[in-house]
Amino acid sequence: MSYLSSNQLKQYRDEGFVSPINIFSKEKAKEIRNEIELIENRIPGELEKSGRYNAHLISPLLDEVTHNSKILDAVQSLIGENILVCGTTLFIKNPNEKGFVSYHQDAKYIGLEPHNWVTAWVAITDSNEKNGCMRMWSGSHKDNLKEHDQKFNEGNLLTRGQTVKNVPKDETTPLVLEAGQMSLHHPTVVHGSELNKSNDRRIGFVIQSYIGTNVKQVLGKNSVQLARGVDKFNYHEMIGRPQNLLDTQDIKLKKQENDNLQEIFYKGSDKKGKF
Repeated sequence: MSYLSSNQLKQYRDEGFVSPINIFSKEKAKEIRNEIELIENRIPGELEKSGRYNAHLISPLLDEVTHNSKILDAVQSLIGENILVCGTTLFIKNPNEKGFVSYHQDAKYIGLEPHNWVTAWVAITDSNEKNGCMRMWSGSHKDNLKEHDQKFNEGNLLTRGQTVKNVPKDETTPLVLEAGQMSLHHPTVVHGSELNKSNDRRIGFVIQSYIGTNVKQVLGKNSVQLARGVDKFNYHEMIGRPQNLLDTQDIKLKKQENDNLQEIFYKGSDKKGKF
């Protein structure tokens, strides 16, 4: 079993994140990257803009990551043994593109309450300061949700360009990961990432989020997969797992789920972004 150690649990409690955690080999990471790029080549645009969400519904390898027992053991240490998968996101930063993520809190616009959930950020390629790894404002999860400006700014990979003001960037911690490693972070920790200044893509596969079965979606409708344990609450509709790569029905399901997600992300906003 690969449950979190007492030191890792302390890091999560004190800082709002735990990193790095070894999950699978670099060879496995390369296999997953190849499947992502196969999808991009076979159906151009399928993983772009709002299509970056829920790729695990059309890719057996990303589905396998989502249900990986090492990841679930670590998640269980934080939210308990009854675990649902409530969506995934691909964060791909290509070289020479102006893609960044402004400092924000995941819980701000996602509608998942209470905050018995966690985000897993899995590195499919190495993620470091040169190619724009995540940076965490340590301890910021202990405060309430902060006010976010909605900037809808060019290059911002977030839906509304949501931005927390006055983040002390020189005090933030870079989460350097090798391909096959992951970090876990709390719903209210403030984090962001800079531009990719390397000559290769930076690919992160993010399970956003693993939720406890007691968590409701208060802004709309999310379907979920049961990852572990039992769901006695039945707050969400259950969906299945893909058997084949790019199955026609699975592609339809992904589109439906992503349409539902747009309703959640832009609730109360009179403007929409690209994502």
